Order: sequence, then C-alpha cells, then structure tokens
Amino acid sequence: MQATLTFLGSGTSMAVPTLGCPCAVCASAYLPGSPNRRTRPSVLVAYGGHQVVIDTGQDFQVQAVRERLTSLDAVLYTHGHADHVLGMDDLRPLSFHHPGGLPLYADDATATIIERIFSYTFSEAGRYPTSARVTLHRIPAVAGFEVPLFGAGFIRVPLIHGPDTIAGYRFGDAAYLTDLSDIPEESFPLLQDLDILVLDALRPEPHPSHSHLAKSVELVERIRPRRAFFTHISHGLDHESTNAALPNHIRLAHDGLKLTFRIAE
Repeated sequence: MQATLTFLGSGTSMAVPTLGCPCAVCASAYLPGSPNRRTRPSVLVAYGGHQVVIDTGQDFQVQAVRERLTSLDAVLYTHGHADHVLGMDDLRPLSFHHPGGLPLYADDATATIIERIFSYTFSEAGRYPTSARVTLHRIPAVAGFEVPLFGAGFIRVPLIHGPDTIAGYRFGDAAYLTDLSDIPEESFPLLQDLDILVLDALRPEPHPSHSHLAKSVELVERIRPRRAFFTHISHGLDHESTNAALPNHIRLAHDGLKLTFRIAE
C-alpha cells in the first residue's frame, strides 16, 4: 500500500523566523514561499483513505489549514514537550465526527502531561461541553511496540532526547525520528531497510538534547536509508546552502514537503 508523508512543520521549538532574531535566515523566512519558514515539527501520514498525524504542536491549526486537512483518523505522540502537544485542542472540530473519540496514542509520561495540560478535556467532573472528543490510549514505552492503524503498523523506536527517552516511529518503509540527541543500540535493528529516514538535525553546533548536522549525517550513513530528510531545524541552517553541501541522498525537509513511500503490503 502506498502512502504519502507530508511535513506539516520542520522547525524547532522556537520556529523560524525566531522572534526577535535579526539573522539572515530569519529575515529570509519572512519572504513568501521561503523554505526557511519553519513551523513546529509534525508530519501527516496518509494512506488507504486514512490520515494519521504524529505530534500536534502550537502551529497545528495553521498547518492543517495550509494542507486543507478536513478529517483525521488518529494521532501519535513522541513526547510531552510544548512543541509536540500544545495543539491537541485544535483537534476539536476534527474529533466531533468520532462518536467513540478520535484515538490518541502516547506513552504513560506523555499521556500524563497531555491530561494535565488539557484537564478540561479529560476531567470526569466539569468536562467542558465542546472539548475535543478524543480517547487517549497509553502505549508501553518499549522498543518495537506496534500500534496497528488501518492496515499499517506504527512501531515505537526509542530515542535519547537529552535526559529523557522518547519515541520515534517506523511505519512501513519510513521512520520519523524527531527530537533526539542519540539513538540507543536497541533501536538500530528497527531501522533496517528504510526508504525514508526523517531525522533531527538542529544546527551546525552540538546541542545537549538534539543531534547536530554532522552527527545526523553520521547516523544516516550508519542506518543507510535510500533517502534521508532532516527536520527540527533551527535558524542556524539555511535551506539552500545547507542542501548544496549535503550528500545527494540527504536533504533538509521543508514545511509542506510531500514524499511517497510504501507503508504496507
């Protein structure tokens, strides 16, 4: 079964342009159509008439409008940081046609954060009447756990994100690994024979909780996908000049980029 991967956002937690920043990359990001314009990181996976989103950051509503997203079947979460969960409330109009609740999937730590932030949605007493109609499913924080969705499997890939262990996901011949400073050894067997690898590459310099450009290139060379795309990109990387210096099979992603791949037999 063929699928389409759309980058709803390819930026870092502060997005690009970054507020108050006078750098050349941020200045260029104000221009219409600039690939340096980066909203918070998220992807949409569409296949077989179904649509699944990974993470809903602060920019989710704007991203969904841009992509004319009028229906949604499930949401997977990687971790509980603001740029990955704060758009959950924007799921409300997309959830009203799900009598059993739009399914959300997250590990226990992430689910607890979502429930705390959006207590008016999940509270048994005093629930806000037009809250999102969602059902939050807690999934085990173990390598290789599979969430079956509409004929495809979304497999949890543990990632090291500074002091935390969070989730990436493999689905068919693609893997989405945002927000990582390293990949534990147990995850590499889950990343074999990929067509598309999406990988965190924050900036040129090392960072305590994110992979930097050179390290991400090294990870690509170890995993050896056919194609690799970097995401969670800060204003430290200009789109055109960075792509010109990268190997041909590695590119920076940009908001709205669409890729096709095989998600299931």
